[in-house]
Amino acid sequence: MKRKLPTFRGRCHNARSLALQVLLDCHKHDAFLQAILDRRFAAHPLSAADRRLVTQLVYSVLRRRGTLRALLQPLVDRPAHRVETWLWDALYLGACQLALLRHIPAHAAVHETVELAVSFGRPGARGFLNGVLRRLSELLTAEHTTAAAADALPLEHGEYRRLSRPVFPDPAIQPHKYLVAALSLPDWLVHRWLPRYGFAECQRLGFWFAGPAPLTLRCQPLRCSREQLLAALHDAGHAAEPGEHPQAIRLHEPGPIRDLPGYADGWFSVQDESAMRVASALAPEPGETILDLCAAPGGKTTHLAERMHNTGRIVACDVDGQRLQTVADLAQRLGLTIIETYKIRKEHGTDVPPGPFDRVLVDVPCSNTGVLGKRPEARWRLRPDDLPQLVALQKRLLHTAVQYVRPGGIVVYSTCSIEPEENQQVVESVLESNPELQLEATEDTVPGRPADGGFWARLRRSE
Repeated sequence: MKRKLPTFRGRCHNARSLALQVLLDCHKHDAFLQAILDRRFAAHPLSAADRRLVTQLVYSVLRRRGTLRALLQPLVDRPAHRVETWLWDALYLGACQLALLRHIPAHAAVHETVELAVSFGRPGARGFLNGVLRRLSELLTAEHTTAAAADALPLEHGEYRRLSRPVFPDPAIQPHKYLVAALSLPDWLVHRWLPRYGFAECQRLGFWFAGPAPLTLRCQPLRCSREQLLAALHDAGHAAEPGEHPQAIRLHEPGPIRDLPGYADGWFSVQDESAMRVASALAPEPGETILDLCAAPGGKTTHLAERMHNTGRIVACDVDGQRLQTVADLAQRLGLTIIETYKIRKEHGTDVPPGPFDRVLVDVPCSNTGVLGKRPEARWRLRPDDLPQLVALQKRLLHTAVQYVRPGGIVVYSTCSIEPEENQQVVESVLESNPELQLEATEDTVPGRPADGGFWARLRRSE
């Protein structure tokens, strides 16, 4: 019989115990990691510093789980299937602190990880955890290098930590296996990407997705200027700089956004710069009527409202009522009043309020392959056979969007994927069956140059 995953006994006042509980939650709940974190933070209040540590730990573990497994597996003195899930997650937490995070002393990383066994009611596992992590400490050296090798652990930004012996496949001989083990890329994605991009570009993508992408704020221009927000951030001790988009501010150190100045006053929301380009592609005008067909969690919806100077009407639809509430909550915090939320029952969106609309945005559910750093849970949940189902849904949603736009109106189709089947090929398919559509523009955003990856296409319906 499969043993039930343990749960922390009592309140998680310790950052590492809460981090382990969040990792266990990820096995049980098909939800975005950030939503799981928010729920746990609400139930277990911690200091701002501890919330930052929890966030850093769980994101780092999920991004680099494949790498951590490759480091740990040779050090475990029992078959992998005999190590319980919670023990693997505890080992990942300890190994992450020892191998990847530079600000945590090794003795503290080992001690705190070993004590998790007591916190979770499994004190008998302390010796196992201690032994494996001590052996890992012996494997790690203080030497750093800039060359990929079987005995070099990728850190971030092209830097490596030398190991005392080879652990990873030789990148020159087995590039595919190296990318999977050393850079924690899913095997099936490497199978797709290596012929498409080549080893050097796959390696660059692996580094981009292995570390935290810059946390980017989108200034709410109806509430404050970008200069005002930058000044407030600097005064509070946050390193920040303007992004390329005129509303964008890049933070150097990610952390809980609720602790940032201006959050409660609706001065900003969080949005990657590649996602900000979508509102520019749709280019809504004040006073227009807009349909956002897949609106949750509301980043693009609220950006449209800001561009419209909060005049006109936006109908924000989604099939998930709980996530749709986040759209309403975000709009309220930002002081945007033109957004109407509407829960649709049918996944393909054919029961939205009647149109026609001046412009329609359809930001479809996708594989998230352009944002694997921000959504690290996606790389472990997605399977190759999910793609055809996603593509079929994406085509249905784009067909629906076309039906709701007025003659002469604009439809923008967007994803956060870098897979051609979800991007250009969906648009080409819909164009073939809708002769009244003209393709006006497309844009591919490559991950890490300088933001996350994605795609949009702007279509116009003939008069």
